[in-house]
This record gives sequence, C-alpha cells and structure tokens, in this order.
Amino acid sequence: MNYTLHQLQIFLRITQTQSVTRAADELHLTQPAVSIQLKNFQDQFDIPITEVVGRKIYITDFGKEIAKAAERIVSEIDSINHLTLSYKGQLSGRLKISVVSTGKYVMPYFLSGFLKQHDGVELRMDVTNKQQVVQSLERNEVDFALVSILPEHLNLNKVDLLINELFLVGNEELADSGVQKPKSILEKLPLIFREEGSGTRQAMERFILKNNLSVRNKLELTSNEAVKQAVLAGLGYSIMPRIGIRNELRSDEIKIIPVKGLPIKTSWQLVWIDGKKHSPAASGFLDYLSRSKNDIIAEHFFD
Repeated sequence: MNYTLHQLQIFLRITQTQSVTRAADELHLTQPAVSIQLKNFQDQFDIPITEVVGRKIYITDFGKEIAKAAERIVSEIDSINHLTLSYKGQLSGRLKISVVSTGKYVMPYFLSGFLKQHDGVELRMDVTNKQQVVQSLERNEVDFALVSILPEHLNLNKVDLLINELFLVGNEELADSGVQKPKSILEKLPLIFREEGSGTRQAMERFILKNNLSVRNKLELTSNEAVKQAVLAGLGYSIMPRIGIRNELRSDEIKIIPVKGLPIKTSWQLVWIDGKKHSPAASGFLDYLSRSKNDIIAEHFFD
C-alpha cells in the first residue's frame, strides 16, 4: 500500500461530511480532484470503503474502520507539527468553531487579527443552521459556537460580541414614507421565513407570538442569502438581521420598513460548554478577544 497523508485527510473529511462536494469545499479543492484522490485511495483496498446509492455516498463498515485509523494518523501528524511550533515559542493547534449561518457576516472579523498573529493556529469553521451548531456543542466537537439565541438546555459560558438587530425589510413602496407602521402590518404582508431550527426564525416567531399576530407564511428558505434574494426579487418581506444586508441597505436595494416594536435585539455570543478544558489555541483566542473586541467592533461594525 502506498497511500498518502493527503489521501487520508481527504477520506477523513468525506466521512465527516458524508459528501464529496462538501469535503471539497471545506478543503478548498475542486470536486474532481477530491473524487480522483478518493478513487486512488479506494484502489489500494480489495474491500469497498464507500458505496454510492442514488446520488448519495455512504461509508461502508470497513471504510469506517479505515476512517478511525486515518483520524489517529492525521491527529499524530498534527501533534508533531504543533509540537515543533511550541518548541519555537509559537502558539499552535486547531481552533474549531461552529457558526450559525448569519454569523458568517460576524465571526471572520473577530478571527482575522488573531490568525494573522498566530499562523501556527489552524482554523476549522463550520457554517450551518442553529440546530447543527447546538449538536456540535452537545457532542463536544468544537471549541466554541457563535449563536444569537442561547440554547436553554445547555450549561454554557459565553462572551458577548455584538448586538444583533433584526428589522422588517422589503421594497421601497412601504419604506419611503418614513412613517412608523403598526405591528399589525405584518398580518397583511407575504412573509418569507427561514427554515425550522434557525435562530432568525425563532426570534421572528417569538415576536409574532408575543404580539398575537396572524401572519401569512409565503415562503420558507434555508439560508439568509436565499431570503435576501427573494426579498430583492420582490417575492415578499422578511425580518432579517441588519448585519447580513448592510451592502444592500447602503445601495438602497433593500429598505428597512419602520414598524413599532422593531428592531428585535439579540446578541451575537461566542459560547462553550461549561467546564470545557480549552486548548492553548482556544485559550489564546479568548485572551485576544478580551483585548481586541471593542476595537474590532469600532472598526468594522459602526456604519
């Protein structure tokens, strides 16, 4: 057998994501390149390590055992690299963060300076919906998670990063008058919702329930970008985080519609399981945030 470390890393990522496409995205490779390396790796075994049913890839029982071995090998290689950097007096290690989808407009700004200062730290950031983020916390798969609404059933420690404001947005027909609208206007509009499990959807539904509103659910979409494009196309209105539509607001492509009781205000919070023992990289990141958080907010988030 003559498999490479690169092939082990690719196969391990495929087993973690259950997808060649997603593995390619996370590894910053093309899908054909990942498929070729997977085939070359498979060719070294007489027993299948994957199988494709329909268009979905599955890991065989033998493949799962190979993945466990690959994980140990990759972990040992990482340890050697980090040990080398530690002997040089450099902060090193892997920093794993799970981020709710809208948080992709927030988290990179708080990471950029830290990673530039410590090039021995490897970042793995998973951007997904709130449900998956909470599962990552529960399984202790990540160092931190970024959420705007805390899961109530977990004991967490947190750092407040940034206020999150959610406004009713749509086309200029309702916005141009500048007159504040009553909450009941939501009952007359075709509203676009995020999917179940989304923090934005949860905040939106709490507002609707609290104010005893009967609304029309026009569309349900699975990402902030999809909701934004639907609003731009005139398919309806939505309550959206301002952080995700800053450029469209500046260019007047999307308008904030003033409504009594809005914006909804939550807080972007970096959280971790209470009692978690942080790696040197994770502890270093928390120290960095305590020193730099206010400067980052002032530079990047005040229009």
